[in-house]
Amino acid sequence: MENHKEQNKHIYWNPYFGGFLLGILIIFTFYITGRGLGASGAMKSSVVAIVDTVTPEHAEKNAYYSKFIDDDKSTLNNWLVLETLGVLIGAFISGGLAGRIGWRVQHSPKITSRRRLWFALGGGVLFGLGAQIARGCTSGAALSGMAVLSTGGFITMLAIFGTGYLVAYFFRKNWI
Repeated sequence: MENHKEQNKHIYWNPYFGGFLLGILIIFTFYITGRGLGASGAMKSSVVAIVDTVTPEHAEKNAYYSKFIDDDKSTLNNWLVLETLGVLIGAFISGGLAGRIGWRVQHSPKITSRRRLWFALGGGVLFGLGAQIARGCTSGAALSGMAVLSTGGFITMLAIFGTGYLVAYFFRKNWI
């Protein structure tokens, strides 16, 4: 038994339990705020705050940024920003308690760390662009949409996973 623990240093929660907790969190979020989860709103608020700080004239004249600027309060004074910070802090604490914090790049032996990082950056940029075009990330569009039994939420989730499976076929040699 001791040898098995040494071989499997990473013990994770059951994914079904994590999904159950996520579902409870979405219900709680709807009850408290009247809307579901979503991380892209925090990113938007952060970008608006940065642009407003660096070039306030540009932010005020820009049709997109000016919609979110309020002289009375910061765009960062938003529950989505606090939610996202909580997720990041919670993940850091969880990783620290499990001893999984460190500078490493996990990848298949078939690719280099550099290639893995470029793929991660490219995927993140595409995901960010997709979230902007869709006016929300997967959390807001799919999970929160499905929580209220929205047809659009189910279609979004099917499109996300369906596209993921189709695209994965072309990139599978990088990981398996």
